Amino acid sequence: MPHPFFASPRPLLFAHRGGSGLAPENTLAAFDDAMARGVDGLELDVRLSRDGVVVVHHDHRLERTTSLAGTVESYTAAELARADAACRFVSALGGGNPFAAAGLGIPTLAEVLRRHRDARIIIELKLNEPALAAAVVGIVQAAAADERVCLGSFGRRGLRAARRLAPHIATSAAREEVRWALYRSWVGWPASHAAYDGYQVPETSGLTRVVSRRFVAAAHGAGLGVQVWTVDDRAAARRLLGWGVDALISDRPDVIKPVIDAPVFDVR
Repeated sequence: MPHPFFASPRPLLFAHRGGSGLAPENTLAAFDDAMARGVDGLELDVRLSRDGVVVVHHDHRLERTTSLAGTVESYTAAELARADAACRFVSALGGGNPFAAAGLGIPTLAEVLRRHRDARIIIELKLNEPALAAAVVGIVQAAAADERVCLGSFGRRGLRAARRLAPHIATSAAREEVRWALYRSWVGWPASHAAYDGYQVPETSGLTRVVSRRFVAAAHGAGLGVQVWTVDDRAAARRLLGWGVDALISDRPDVIKPVIDAPVFDVR
């Protein structure tokens, strides 16, 4: 049986970084906008501030998306909250930046979990460190969000720590775990007794196809979910849904939600 986070009678839609094509990524405005558009869940990234608070930000440095310079861990959570996290935003819809000077700072994970209590949330650990994993697990448990979050990371070290601390909280496969699962799917030897509950993967990685009809079937045969990022193209969405993937993770939920809601997918 799949973990409750991955279980659903229909495909799910997650807003990648809150739907970064439509609102400034990883901000409360993005998360609010995505939920108002009817997504099932949010995908976000977390790091530790200088004072050890779990904050929501993707990059190691701050310049690409905010008014601050330097690294996330060189600022306190209060200082990050006062940053302008919308000043670099360019909407995929055109029309300038409607979020300029809107007072959007870098939020904490605790804020997001409190604000969106019914959303499934993918939490990407951007530091492959047990300290971040432990802090995140503590916040998730304090918010009673254990069944509606999934922890992901490219690295195994942080995920292993999270699995030891809270084995009932869903985790997705780390990059190395995905690689071995892919090899096994090629030879018809599905993953068994996996340490994780599902996959959050791109359709392709470089020249390698990760998601295929065979990969999805192998995952489902092992009771594991398959959620694919970052899907902003309607044709790709129809193809992936036709193969039976469990969720799409998109920067453009406005584009992909009508495809998810349609009764017929491309099964080729």
